[in-house]
Amino acid sequence: MELGLKGRGVIVAASSQGIGLAAAEAFAREGAQVAMCARTDKTLQEAAEGVRGRTGAEVHAEALDVTDEGAVQKFVEQTAKRFGRIDVCVANAGGPPAKNFLSLSAGEWRKAVELNLMSTVYLAKAVIPYMQRHRWGRILTITSVSVKQPVQDLVLSNSVRAAVVGLVKSLSNEFGKDGILVNNVAPGFTATKRLQELAQVRALAAGSSPREVCEGWAAETPVKRLGDPKEIADVIVWLASERASYITGQTILADGGIYRGL
Repeated sequence: MELGLKGRGVIVAASSQGIGLAAAEAFAREGAQVAMCARTDKTLQEAAEGVRGRTGAEVHAEALDVTDEGAVQKFVEQTAKRFGRIDVCVANAGGPPAKNFLSLSAGEWRKAVELNLMSTVYLAKAVIPYMQRHRWGRILTITSVSVKQPVQDLVLSNSVRAAVVGLVKSLSNEFGKDGILVNNVAPGFTATKRLQELAQVRALAAGSSPREVCEGWAAETPVKRLGDPKEIADVIVWLASERASYITGQTILADGGIYRGL
């Protein structure tokens, strides 16, 4: 299937590992020019070199703290200068810590808002003017099934990621006239480092092992397994493509059926 992504300028945030890395590689395989960013430069550069080696695509990688508005703006400007355009932006960031409500400080709430909401605001504000020039753009956010069905011990994620969905809907309404589509991808239990960290927290509380916790999550999922980051990346790339040209303002669940609602 021709996705119409060859030569497109694509930014993927938090792309040194997990779903972000899988998405960056999937875009590269479609012939896009890909800009990767993450906080840790060494890990990021290793990831980018791997994507270049496996795909032969043009990949730009630069360490970036997505909670720093000025740094985000500079990164986007440099990417636009390098690629000549920005067509797709995947807003992604690591999840906030797993804690219950009473154990959280005000500072942790503010940090979660900066990491998971404001980073998306900063990226969208920086890339939209470039998309408007060509009257074509795709902004994708990566959140969690928690935006539909709260996850135990993830009150920060349950709360702040829901705000991202509100932002997605608002941006889709405002910028659809400019040919910019804005959607959200909400993964379920996916085999990433983040999930392993959550499994360790759950295992400690339950007196079990992380493996047993992950097996339990797989058993709860109708397809009886955890997701693979590449499967989530396929959804992201499709939403960014010409094949999803009439879809905007939506949250697409890639969760193996774990969400029980209609």
